Amino acid sequence: MQRIKIGLYLTVLLSVTVPAAFASQGDSKLVSAAEAAYADLMDASSAISTIDSGLAANFNGQDRAGWEQTYRSQRRELVRRLSRVPKTGLSAEDKRAVTTMRTSLDSLPKDPALPEPTTPAVGKCKHSSERNLGYAPLHDALYACFDELGNRIEFEGEKLTRISALDLLGRIDQSERRKALFLAFIPLWRAINGNNQADSPYRRLIRMAAADASKHGSPIDAAARAAGAPPAEVESWLEQVLDTWRQVSGNQPVEPWDFRYAGGEADRQLASAIPRESLLPIAEHYYRDLGADLKAQGVLYDLDPRPGKAPLAYTDFARHGRMVEGVWRPTIARVSANYADGGLSALNEFVHEIGHAIHYDAIRTRPAFMDVDSLFTEAFADVPSWSTYEPAWQRRYLGREASESASLRARYSGVLLDVAWSLFEIRMLRQPASDPNAVWTEITSRYLHIAPHPEWAWWAVRVQLVDSPGYMLNYGLGAVLTAEMRQHIRESLGPFDTGDPRWYAWVSERLLRFGIERDTPDMMKDFLGRPVSPQALISDIRRLGDKEVPERSW
Repeated sequence: MQRIKIGLYLTVLLSVTVPAAFASQGDSKLVSAAEAAYADLMDASSAISTIDSGLAANFNGQDRAGWEQTYRSQRRELVRRLSRVPKTGLSAEDKRAVTTMRTSLDSLPKDPALPEPTTPAVGKCKHSSERNLGYAPLHDALYACFDELGNRIEFEGEKLTRISALDLLGRIDQSERRKALFLAFIPLWRAINGNNQADSPYRRLIRMAAADASKHGSPIDAAARAAGAPPAEVESWLEQVLDTWRQVSGNQPVEPWDFRYAGGEADRQLASAIPRESLLPIAEHYYRDLGADLKAQGVLYDLDPRPGKAPLAYTDFARHGRMVEGVWRPTIARVSANYADGGLSALNEFVHEIGHAIHYDAIRTRPAFMDVDSLFTEAFADVPSWSTYEPAWQRRYLGREASESASLRARYSGVLLDVAWSLFEIRMLRQPASDPNAVWTEITSRYLHIAPHPEWAWWAVRVQLVDSPGYMLNYGLGAVLTAEMRQHIRESLGPFDTGDPRWYAWVSERLLRFGIERDTPDMMKDFLGRPVSPQALISDIRRLGDKEVPERSW
């Protein structure tokens, strides 16, 4: 950056900032009044979402009708308050707060009378094959398919949830039975991608998503910005990570129905130590050892499968933290998932979701910034959850452990699938006319040693692929940030796989308290002392290269 001559600099400074300073005192009060209405509106929206999720018929003393009334009233109040805020003369922070509130207001429904899209409407999946649907109804139909079909996988006379079926692929000893379970996903794949024809439901959806992204940006662009790198560089990072796995994971080809089993030795060894009812007590114990008391935080849980429930695990605000009469009123977070069974992979996902909950509780900022960056929050949630695949963690919290080799393979076979889906979405959004089966086959056969089967859309098992095309990058690229954070915390604070009561306060002060007040690239650069890079993740994956690659025994 060129330096500005000092005289010119002072002239510019006085002409711009002094009038703003005089105006900001009164104007900041107007912004604060708008933020109070905004906070009330966001609480009403979160309460309605909590009720619509099916968790409860009432929240915080009001039913849905009461929250609808509050929502409409506060939305009108926010519109009125924002209209009084001047367009010029605001401080930089107030200006950003106003922009954030206006953007959020535009994205919220004018009337909350209909359930929010976190809950799929029963019977919508059948409409996915209708060729004249616009983006929103097609999205809703495909999203519903993951509940109507994905959570009713028929196998050996039983109906399994999607998560249970995927977990079972890692536990069934007989390859022919694994193949039968793998093929039981065909009704879901066909609902999503038809027969892979050019106008299949997914291929129509991705074309519309790509057209919108070219005008307004996509989750790919947002995640790359949050990582502080251009999309092309991010794509190169993903390829480097995948190629590292290709080098260290052995060169034996594996069928797609055997991939999870090949990486599932640790899950099989530890399954009996993690029954379904143990998930919450284990997670509470671990987070308590990290200095985060989940009971004191009042986290809400909705963990049992039921018809019509959102088919993916997620965490959301039930109530936003804020200052009330000079005292901080804490956030209440809500965790939703579908756990019919226990096991290590379910536990890992649950610990990840609670990572979001403690993140939300740690935010201490003004109402306009009481939100999270998608890439950072997904990456941070894995900082504690990756510990579940460390033998020391397993020994402390499960009473037994798998080998380091099996544990690393279990962690990274899942992570590398997320990286593969991330690369898949980058390529599909860049060239939406591509054959998705062919794109997925090229990635998985080249990097994951998976035998090619382009006749099947077996990539179509993640809800995010249809719920928000491009969002998977927050998991794949998020792994880069996760490895960076884990490495730096260990170097600065010490090991934390078996707990450290200082951990939560330490990471809250340096990473979590800002919400979206700080841009992720700047925050990560300050935290690490340098820009983000994929080297920490690549180095950790290379730990597998120090282990003997097991002979194929399945």
